[in-house]
Amino acid sequence: MSTTEKRSEGVDRSTVAKVLVGFAVAGAILYLFGRVIGWSELQAALADADPKWVVVACASTVVSLVFWSKAWDVILSVFGIDIPLRSLVVTYFAATFGDYVTPFGKAGGSPFVAFVLSTDDRATYEESLAGVLMAELLNLVPFFAFAAIGGLALAFRSDITGQARYLVWGLAGMAILVPALVYAGWRNQGFVETLVVTVVSPVAARTSRVEVTSIRGRVREFFQGVEEIATHPDAVKRTLPYAFLGWLFFALPLYFAGLTFGVHLDPFVVFFVVPASTIAGLTPTPGGLGGVEFAIVALIVALTAGGTAVSWGTAGVIALVYRVASYWFVLAAGGLAALYETYRA
Repeated sequence: MSTTEKRSEGVDRSTVAKVLVGFAVAGAILYLFGRVIGWSELQAALADADPKWVVVACASTVVSLVFWSKAWDVILSVFGIDIPLRSLVVTYFAATFGDYVTPFGKAGGSPFVAFVLSTDDRATYEESLAGVLMAELLNLVPFFAFAAIGGLALAFRSDITGQARYLVWGLAGMAILVPALVYAGWRNQGFVETLVVTVVSPVAARTSRVEVTSIRGRVREFFQGVEEIATHPDAVKRTLPYAFLGWLFFALPLYFAGLTFGVHLDPFVVFFVVPASTIAGLTPTPGGLGGVEFAIVALIVALTAGGTAVSWGTAGVIALVYRVASYWFVLAAGGLAALYETYRA
């Protein structure tokens, strides 16, 4: 399949329709979000907002994307792809836009970037896709590390009791177990591919929205990225510091969102809530819209107690401000970057 065909396959009418339906569903969920928490309570909490922390939160998100772009830079250099960092930052914003408008998250960015990098002889499609997949997987390492560190720190706190403690232990356990399962799956790729196809096939037979061939390709691309990580240990060592700094600055906007309303969130709560709520990004809406907001509110309320207890209304506006900085702001900036990259390509 040619590069042009790959591009048209990724932006066909079916994809556009899925994105539009996803935003419609997200709108309904966000409306329900306001109804459940209470519009009046949200408005009352917003009245005390300090706008400067919103600006700081947006700036922190930009810094995180620049660090992740640098992680890309290190990995792509392994494949002999030399691109100025300032150009790669724009491409990374465009890729993030592709991820954020696609239901189920990380489905649209990598192929789009591979196409963009291959259109002006900066790299071949295969080389750029392998590099991008490897960088994206390495950027997930801090995701699990932050969740595990934050979860284990909270699990032993005396003010975390009842169902909240079970939640913390469960998600912290997942953060440790999932990487182990990925390693085991990499060692048994054929079995995993067969298992996934077996599970997906009955669903694919009943709807055109799920394609066995596409799912099989995603599984193979995933393990291709893992394989590249295993064969380039030096690049991994040079990339991980940027990946961790990226996640740190991606988590900080939640802390700044709290300061917007005079709430000082425990850093361990922040480190745990951000990756834990990201799991809600698996909801079938662009960027996990609706699901992530609900998850952030529930986690903040559950994990704050005593003198630092946060009400549902305050947690709701904190979640909204965090998503303004980490989603809507990036969606706008990434959309401009995607238009530029598409025009240039």
